[in-house]
Amino acid sequence: MSRYCSQCGKAHKVCICSVITPLHSGVELIILQHPTEEHRPMGTARILSLSLNNSQVLIGEDFRQDETLNTLLSEEGVVHYVLYPSDTSISATDVIAQHQPEQKVRVILLDGTWKKAFKMWQLNTQLHALPALHLPTDLKGNYRIRKAPSDNALSTVEAGYHLLSMLDTSTDFSPLLSVFDHMIEEQIRHMPPGVFERNYRQ
Repeated sequence: MSRYCSQCGKAHKVCICSVITPLHSGVELIILQHPTEEHRPMGTARILSLSLNNSQVLIGEDFRQDETLNTLLSEEGVVHYVLYPSDTSISATDVIAQHQPEQKVRVILLDGTWKKAFKMWQLNTQLHALPALHLPTDLKGNYRIRKAPSDNALSTVEAGYHLLSMLDTSTDFSPLLSVFDHMIEEQIRHMPPGVFERNYRQ
């Protein structure tokens, strides 16, 4: 019998499936996940894909020839964005006024460390044709069991939560953060004594 849950991919003792809340968003998320993130025990992209009925995760680094992604990007009648703080990116808070309510909106997220996300951005030049979005710089991340380069570095689920909350104000996406907090607390609870205090607590 596998030690890992077949749905969330986490060890059974820290499985998050029981606290997942099904959510519907008017905004579709496509998460491009770097292969090194796929089996990380503290990865958060799976929270988005399990919670949101119109999100999906694609695994890889170079998607230039990826049939699934390129078919999605060529779909007519869909407004596409990519969440990436480029030199020409616009604030996600300004996007609402740029499309009609009946238009389908799809956002591409890059799931990886900052260095790997940057490489994915460089490789996947088809994304450069999409309007790039950035989140407010004053947002604070709460990924206290994974060292971050700065206080405003967000996990993938936190970025997804803030993005969806800005683009789709008709839905309460706070259950995403509830699952995230539950995952963190369970990971801390199963750490050997003193590990969290020595390595993560500031």
